Amino acid sequence: MPFLDHLEELRWRILKAVVAALVGAAVGFVLVLKFGVLEILIEPVNRVLTEAAGEPEKLKFLSPTDPFFLVLKTGVLTGLILASPVIIYQVWAFLAPALEPREKRVIVPSLYFGVFLFAAGVFSAYRLALPATLEFLLFFAPEYWDPMLTAGPYLGFVTKLLVAFGVIFELPVVVMILTALGLVTPGFLRRKRRHAIVAITALASLLSPGDVITETIMMM
Repeated sequence: MPFLDHLEELRWRILKAVVAALVGAAVGFVLVLKFGVLEILIEPVNRVLTEAAGEPEKLKFLSPTDPFFLVLKTGVLTGLILASPVIIYQVWAFLAPALEPREKRVIVPSLYFGVFLFAAGVFSAYRLALPATLEFLLFFAPEYWDPMLTAGPYLGFVTKLLVAFGVIFELPVVVMILTALGLVTPGFLRRKRRHAIVAITALASLLSPGDVITETIMMM
């Protein structure tokens, strides 16, 4: 295709991705309001507080606008996750003509597998890392302070942790695609294993909230 035709196709791909993100944000907003997404995000801290103090405690907010904007932000994030397959497809449809059939045969299944891995990462974080992290952080040196959780920082903490685990679980897909493109080889990965362990440790330290349990799970 001529260069201007490439630009025209890129423009339409970007437009479709933006429309998908907007529609996903609207759907995500409805899901948060009507289908208990906030309850799902708040349930881990309620469970930890119930086990420790016998009863859960409602999250606090400091500004009159906090409830609305927290629902809005959570809805937008939920919508982006829902729209991500469409956005990824638009990127793929733009780049696919430049790939060889052998590369396509590896990359296409990898993209579908990536959706499963992202969901597995979020589920692992929600069921394993998040409760352990909350229990460690909320009751660290409890003789000095009592927890008073505000909604904004808590929801930000939870969503960042869940998304971080989802992204980390995409690493096998990244390696598969790079291998299909000939950018890495099994021999290269074997030679650089020690460097990879150091990089993984540093990345897990940056992405985890600071406790050893979460960092170890993320490293694994």
